[in-house]
Amino acid sequence: MSAASPKRYGISFVFPMFNERENIEETIRRASSLASQLSDDYEIVVADDASTDGSGDLVDRLAEADKHVKPVRLKNNTKFGGALNAGLKSASKEVVVYTDSDFPAKEDDIKNALEMLEGADIVTAYSLVIKDASLKRIIMSKVYNFLVHILFGLKIRDINSGLKIYRRSMIEGIELGSRSPFIDVEIFAEASKRGARIKQYGLIFELRTKGSSTISRMGVVARTFWDMLRYKISR
Repeated sequence: MSAASPKRYGISFVFPMFNERENIEETIRRASSLASQLSDDYEIVVADDASTDGSGDLVDRLAEADKHVKPVRLKNNTKFGGALNAGLKSASKEVVVYTDSDFPAKEDDIKNALEMLEGADIVTAYSLVIKDASLKRIIMSKVYNFLVHILFGLKIRDINSGLKIYRRSMIEGIELGSRSPFIDVEIFAEASKRGARIKQYGLIFELRTKGSSTISRMGVVARTFWDMLRYKISR
């Protein structure tokens, strides 16, 4: 996607969301502003994972005022993987940009990553700095990414990073079973079977200032490793 003709692609921004009332309105505003610069044909897909704080209703109201906002309401909480899967399935444009619902990537970094889509099918980000200085998180991240490399042959620096850009043709029709953050591995493994060309982009993610993330809770970690085992055995 060259700087001279950035509007030739349709773009879907996808945000899986659970209890993000403090963030989601600003996230949609930023995503809409950026998307309108990049394309004349765009949508903002928000997959609400049965939020209990009213953020789903807020997105519905924003969608009434802006036809580009596309709410996806899940009746039951399906965890991160289920929400991301629902959002990706609802994306209808040629290029799909996934990032977290607190919008941790800077707009310029998203633009730069989109430029790398020339000659690639997937662009995935990785952090240039350590986001969490706790020894436990650092070890868990290194072990997890090492296992992903050994078990699935994916040489990705940070498989669960909060910014990924896909050509929709690479993920369309993939049946995803994971409900944990392992869904990222599942997507990349299945896309690799289709011959996906993957590029990696280094950036500095903005730290969350509102709301809370659940991705590092022990229940989520346990489900992630269970999904890893299930996928390895089944495929």
